[in-house]
Amino acid sequence: MSDQCEGKDSWPGLLGSQGEVAKATIESENASVKAVIVLEGTSVTDDFRLDRVRVWVNAEGVVTSVPKIG
Repeated sequence: MSDQCEGKDSWPGLLGSQGEVAKATIESENASVKAVIVLEGTSVTDDFRLDRVRVWVNAEGVVTSVPKIG
């Protein structure tokens, strides 16, 4: 995927961190994307966007999957 987007495209080191911290980290490491915090189980669109990173969190606000562009 890195040949399609500018900058960093995934953040495995943020797994298990707080969602707000992950959002701030992602946006500071890749200014081309907007991070969006999404609660597990929430319905989202299936479209793929190079300017979006979904940060999936549980009810405690902890990141539950590796944030990546899409």
